Amino acid sequence: DRNFPGRARAAQEVNLSFRVSGPLIEFPVKVGESVKEGDLIARIDPTDFESRVKTMRGKLSQGIAARDVAAAEFKRAADIRKKNSDLISASEFDKRQGDRDNTQAQLQALESGLKLAEDDLAYTFLTAPFDGVIAATYVENFENVVAKRPIARVLDTDRIEVVIDIPERYIIYAPYVVSATVSFEALAGIALEAEVEEIGNEASAVTRTYPVTLIMDQPEGVEIKPGMAANVKLVGKLPEQAREVGMSIPAAALFAGDSPDQSYVFVVNESSMTLEKRQVELSLPSATGVLVKSGLQAGEWLVVAGVHSVTEGQEVRILDATVEGASE
Repeated sequence: DRNFPGRARAAQEVNLSFRVSGPLIEFPVKVGESVKEGDLIARIDPTDFESRVKTMRGKLSQGIAARDVAAAEFKRAADIRKKNSDLISASEFDKRQGDRDNTQAQLQALESGLKLAEDDLAYTFLTAPFDGVIAATYVENFENVVAKRPIARVLDTDRIEVVIDIPERYIIYAPYVVSATVSFEALAGIALEAEVEEIGNEASAVTRTYPVTLIMDQPEGVEIKPGMAANVKLVGKLPEQAREVGMSIPAAALFAGDSPDQSYVFVVNESSMTLEKRQVELSLPSATGVLVKSGLQAGEWLVVAGVHSVTEGQEVRILDATVEGASE
């Protein structure tokens, strides 16, 4: 088992913004208030949007009438031509057919325009996408707001996520976690069970750690707030076949010996704080580097960058003991 520091965050969090611009006429929410899915967050003055919808409906009615007239004229021409093609010229027939097709196309454009106008009118209402808490507001009522500009931030705190950073030499064991216990500095004496929700695939270029996200329900009687510092205890159990394979190390930690079949690493001798060249037996590539069958013990420090710039016996010091795997 291992302990890792982490930080809590809401399972869902979103900045809400309008899809249209205009002056606010309603902004009833305040920071810290609870909202239910569908509750009004803010409303833009709909006057101009209602006027546009009314205009588009009028144009659509005119378009329908024009389409019906053109369709009737074409049908009359088709009937005449069917009875006696000499009674209507080909050019007149083609004109009426073109008028019918053009008015139909114009009608479809007007229908699309009305749909857009109605959508824009609906977008003057901004509602909560889920049950949550208003974490922040960014505008004042009666202010003229711009589309896509954040209006308010909503957090879903019914479920809490905790993000921890796991050193690359341990990340291969993350899928084998059987229990995760989370405690918080601000909530003494409370320990909560969590589940691994997501395992990051890319290491931080600075710390060489992988983000792992855990999730849990908000406990009764206390409230875990986003941003709270946490400590996570992970307990893992490897299947027998995984135990036989070995431990994963970064490929950059390896260098060749006198023979291409020999592989070595530099291990920190913590007694003398010097580098020790050690031969290791490799197994297979892993998702985070190379699996080592033998030659290493769990918890040992390795040089994982610049192995060709150091020598055996060279004195080293650990820059930051809180970031596992960092050495110099």
